[in-house]
Amino acid sequence: MEFRNLGRSGLKISEIAYGNWLTHGSQVEEDAARACVHAALDEGITTFDTADAYAGTRAEEVLGRALKGRRREGLEIFTKVYWPTGRGVNDRGLSRKHIMESAHASLRRLGTDYVDLYQAHRFDYETPLHETLRAFDDLVRQGKVLYVGVSEWRAEEIEQALKIADEMGFDRIVSSQPQYSMLWRVIEEEVVPLCEREGIGQLVWSPIAQGVLTGKYKPGEPLPEGSRATDDKGGADMIKRFLNDDLLTRVQELKPIADDLGLSMAQLAIAWTLQNPNVSAALVGASRPEQVADNVKAAGVKLEEDVLKKIDDVLGPVVIRDPELTKSPRKRP
Repeated sequence: MEFRNLGRSGLKISEIAYGNWLTHGSQVEEDAARACVHAALDEGITTFDTADAYAGTRAEEVLGRALKGRRREGLEIFTKVYWPTGRGVNDRGLSRKHIMESAHASLRRLGTDYVDLYQAHRFDYETPLHETLRAFDDLVRQGKVLYVGVSEWRAEEIEQALKIADEMGFDRIVSSQPQYSMLWRVIEEEVVPLCEREGIGQLVWSPIAQGVLTGKYKPGEPLPEGSRATDDKGGADMIKRFLNDDLLTRVQELKPIADDLGLSMAQLAIAWTLQNPNVSAALVGASRPEQVADNVKAAGVKLEEDVLKKIDDVLGPVVIRDPELTKSPRKRP
């Protein structure tokens, strides 16, 4: 395993990190989830990412139990706050009330006294940003959070938060967690340049585009049974944008490139994200331990410029780049 600094902070994290969105407590039974976490640990992954709302709070519980007994100082545990965790009007968003209550609930579920990184899971247009940042900073001062970050924030929102933090002496954002892959590059135009300048690292999710970049979805063929595309618990909605024959045909043309490098298509896709110097880690999920073992082989892989150009030539017009596609709900869900 290779390690990188999280942005310009002093925190080292594994460049392949394990995320449990849509798996733990939802798609995967707990025994299988525990086996995947233990496989990640065996492969040298030390960084684990979750969120309070995943699987209706169950994902944090499953991860906490899977990591129980491990040396806490040898792990980096990340979680998030914003999406609903209950039915009440204040069980969501980035108000001081919800942040404080959700942080303490996350610590209980994870079985830890602190999280290494606490992230605002979306931007909250219904809460003054100053209020959100003050609550995050108070958690840092209390020792319950070591670093703060954001997920799926636009460049102007990150910039506004940095300005307030500097004016008020709050801890600055050190990370951004966006969707990023060969197919989904919406952060490259605005978010990445700002973050490079400000010392913020990317923790990228869905580096294999919900499984599309593994090549298992074939043009003109039925969707594989049991795949993300047939999941009725949230996975299918995310993947629909990639399920057209032109895109799937072009993805199949990546296989010779991967074969020439001795990589699986998943390894090629993950390694591609890690070529971006602003990426601190690629988040991978798994429903089986062997998927973890395959994905971690992307660590340390160097792709030459000619390989990167071949990938761009193959994918061409199907790459999605519009920065306006980074969106948070105008009203809390």
